[in-house]
Amino acid sequence: MKTIKRHFLFILFLAALLASDSMTVNAAGVKETLQVKQAPAHHTRDGFRNIYEYPEHGFASFLRWKLGRVPDEQPAIPHAQMIPYVPDIVAPDYQCIYRPDPAKIQITWIGHSTFLIQVEGINILTDPIFNSRSSPLGIGFSRKSPPGIPFDRLPPIHAVLISHNHYDHLDLYTVKKLGNSPKYFVPLKLGQWFLDQKITNTVEMDWWDASMFKGIRIVSIPSQHFSRRTALDGNQTLWAGWVLETKHGKILFAGDTGYSPHFKEIRKRLGTMRVAVLPIGAYRPRWFMKTIHMDPPDAVSAHKDLQAQQSIAMHSGTFFITDEPLGEPPLYLKKAMKEASLADDSFLIMKFGETRIF
Repeated sequence: MKTIKRHFLFILFLAALLASDSMTVNAAGVKETLQVKQAPAHHTRDGFRNIYEYPEHGFASFLRWKLGRVPDEQPAIPHAQMIPYVPDIVAPDYQCIYRPDPAKIQITWIGHSTFLIQVEGINILTDPIFNSRSSPLGIGFSRKSPPGIPFDRLPPIHAVLISHNHYDHLDLYTVKKLGNSPKYFVPLKLGQWFLDQKITNTVEMDWWDASMFKGIRIVSIPSQHFSRRTALDGNQTLWAGWVLETKHGKILFAGDTGYSPHFKEIRKRLGTMRVAVLPIGAYRPRWFMKTIHMDPPDAVSAHKDLQAQQSIAMHSGTFFITDEPLGEPPLYLKKAMKEASLADDSFLIMKFGETRIF
């Protein structure tokens, strides 16, 4: 009985996060003017919004999804071609991880949206989550693959990039373990959450803001998503991606995002990306997820919009969040790449714990 009650509470919690009417991610259809100056298009009086497409899915839509009151979507990969999901894991190359070439870009996939980026002698984590679950309630999304590098085997971490405040991207357990030593780069208004955890080593940034860190220029870039950590704080903090401008090329971490014209705008403003890390999972049902989570064809379009020399897939294989099978996104990406006539090695699907050098 207690288990049933806990799962019922978790469903209500998901409803509050994903489907509250106040979660609606509005387009910038009306200009707001402040007394002193015009506010940026993505700012509202009490928070933030997207500037392109937006969903209007309230609690009723969430229930329609969860109760199956919508037409079935055809799977991107036929069921006959799917095999039971087994995480593709390799032993970490600690020699490379502990002694990276500072003249190269080195990237290791830890899982979900967590990467260790090493360049110019700097070790950077993206959206770190080393927790066994992604939920504040002790139930919910359990980890389906262990971290590619155990937390206690990480090299010293100098900086952390946070894309937004959802539990699978901003993990209290992990932040507490990292402590106040790294510099945290966070979207606007998210700094208070860190202060509440007694973390003071933060830099808050709006879209297109830039900050220097040990010789690397870090730029906050737009993403198309939303923020929420409780039932009452929808879109009060910003969501963002990040670009690292290094001597050896630009590295883009897209964060959690749907596909929109912002990728072309990033290319226009910041130029070609040496490496782009792009999400490919958590995309079904499409009618509900389309504007906030890219699917593999969207990710291929983003890769092309950015004119990235190399892209890397993320946001798959770690947590079973949405309706597609955990093993589908990599297969779907290969299919989308073939249909777009992309070279096989232009968009990488890394193994957990794998390190790539560029």
